[in-house]
Amino acid sequence: MKRNIWFKNIALLLAAMFFVGDRALKSMAVSGDFKMPVNLLGSWFQFDFTPNYFIAFSLPWGGKSILILTGIIIFCLLFYILYLFFSKKLKWRLFFPLMVLFLGALSNFIDRIQYGYVIDYFSCRYFTIFNLADVLIVAVVGWFLLEIIRKKGE
Repeated sequence: MKRNIWFKNIALLLAAMFFVGDRALKSMAVSGDFKMPVNLLGSWFQFDFTPNYFIAFSLPWGGKSILILTGIIIFCLLFYILYLFFSKKLKWRLFFPLMVLFLGALSNFIDRIQYGYVIDYFSCRYFTIFNLADVLIVAVVGWFLLEIIRKKGE
């Protein structure tokens, strides 16, 4: 039992560290202290500040409507997480990914409020530009898809 609690605490700590790391990297990206781009794996993977005024993968939808929608989604996520926590209906397989999703969405939402765009800083040649918050969000979507596939197979 103690081992299970230890694992859960470590997992939540890692999610929080990703959130803090994302905020720190975004701060570094906008500071102008670095000559951009910074090659991490040659020209294939770089640290390079890019403002993203749109939604995921730079799909052309932005402005106040995306700010309002993401605000509502974040509020609903937080409300649901708190409901699960306080109603004693908390299931770790749902709580953890929801917390990770919440932290990723919150980090990008902070950018939209503070700057009017999301700060992206990892550039993959021939692919996309993203940040750690995006990684958290995509990881949770992948987790949920795997859970759906797993349950259909039962």
